[in-house]
Amino acid sequence: MNTTQHPPGGLKPVSTRVSNLAHMLTRNARRFPAAPGFRQGDEIWDWAAIDAAVSAMAAGLAARGIGKGDRVLVHAKNGAEMFFSMFACFRLGAVWVPTNFRLLPEEVVFLATSSGAKGFLCHADFPAHAAAVAPHVGFVLSIGQASFGEGSLTQLLAAHAGAVVADAVVDRDDPCWFFFTSGTTGRSKAAVLTHGQMAFVITNHLADLFPATTEADASLVVAPLSHGAGVHQLGQVARGACTVLLPTERFDIAEAYRLIETLRISNMFTVPTILKMLAEHPAAAQYDHSSLRYIIYAGAPMYREDQKTALNVLGKVIVQYFGLGEVTGNITVLPPALHTGEDGPEARIGTCGFERTGMQVSIQDDDGRELAAFETGEICVIGPAVFAGYYDNPEANAKAFRDGWFRTGDLGHLDAEGFLYITGRASDMYISGGSNVYPREVEEKILQHPAIAEVAVVGMPDPLWGEVGVAVCVARDGAAPDEATLMEFLGPKVARYKLPRRFLFWDELPKSGYGKVPKRLVKDEILARGWP
Repeated sequence: MNTTQHPPGGLKPVSTRVSNLAHMLTRNARRFPAAPGFRQGDEIWDWAAIDAAVSAMAAGLAARGIGKGDRVLVHAKNGAEMFFSMFACFRLGAVWVPTNFRLLPEEVVFLATSSGAKGFLCHADFPAHAAAVAPHVGFVLSIGQASFGEGSLTQLLAAHAGAVVADAVVDRDDPCWFFFTSGTTGRSKAAVLTHGQMAFVITNHLADLFPATTEADASLVVAPLSHGAGVHQLGQVARGACTVLLPTERFDIAEAYRLIETLRISNMFTVPTILKMLAEHPAAAQYDHSSLRYIIYAGAPMYREDQKTALNVLGKVIVQYFGLGEVTGNITVLPPALHTGEDGPEARIGTCGFERTGMQVSIQDDDGRELAAFETGEICVIGPAVFAGYYDNPEANAKAFRDGWFRTGDLGHLDAEGFLYITGRASDMYISGGSNVYPREVEEKILQHPAIAEVAVVGMPDPLWGEVGVAVCVARDGAAPDEATLMEFLGPKVARYKLPRRFLFWDELPKSGYGKVPKRLVKDEILARGWP
């Protein structure tokens, strides 16, 4: 866990109390009581109704024994009650513990037990999850109509309508959210996010990602609120901007563009895969999307050719940030003005931007020595957005921190001006014939071929070289590239030892619930299909 450094002379802070994050709702209810704060399909909640619903939910949870520091596990698809549950937990000083709703029941049981959850809010579509988790928690409530548990949140809200619940007194380091890592290696870990940390994150997002956002704006949600999109929406709540959900769980791109036009959507958070889909969809030419000022993308690298397509279709409105859940998305930013569709020195091809406000990045070797510009090492970061540590996991904390720096596990370098370039995950690197190969740079070159839409390069076991590169490609519609063509194309662009030894062509790449392409899944699929 992080340790607090006190000023010389033994002085200590007189108070570490901070504003409870749920106070943002109270403020909006006072200033904009009748303004829409949340909408999905035909349902619209104004800020007064949202604040009242959160208090009713908080009262219902308190009646079931939830208080300050208690964890509430939430397994749900995007929706109003799911989003309001976050603020109900905050208001009580409890800890919101959302899951990826695509997890299996046994995986959610692990999250329940490892977090020490006292209650479970489960979407009506997942009765098997409710049954599996029930023995491990004090109560189960359904989100939506369902026959399991102690009833539904809808019934709870009705039973406690009109309740007035004061915000719990919280300190800067009091936890408010357990943000589970994606678990690409080993078990998922609960990153502890705190009230003070998240207040900084919200301020930072407003400064660096979507400045000048006001109550006149609206934000479209196209990613799970349980993770990055939820953090993004906190920034909208802070300014009284309306959060808009798609009417169904299906990602309907034409409907997204219709909402952008009719509701004058100004910003949205997404991942590169979805941004690519938005830019390539014919609906982009059928609807007016001129209201968009910021399309924030994060969570995975976006390849240069896809960036250029997005800029050509959507304009200079795309914003990239780099940041893990443990740093709550606050490491670097590449704002719209620094996105260019023209290749050249000013394009800084491959960068994910410069340090976020109040944050500091250091590239370090295995011994913690800071490296010079253009030297590749581990990306490390310090600043108020860094999490408090992993819950009940001293071993993971010991590995994650060194001399106060959080070690991201990502590899990269800074240029002379401080722009960061990510080479890849340390775990993605493979060693072929004694030489380190970083897949990211090879993937960038492959995607320059007009027939390739997506690619993932991984290292696979080889009796002669130890490991060799395998490029799994997805061709664009109507294209039929072959291995020889791609090898010839890459020859002048990639050093021989970095060239993949095999090119495979699949209909699609395996993706996580957040739109990423975990290399672990790609390797598993290669093995399942037969390697070598």
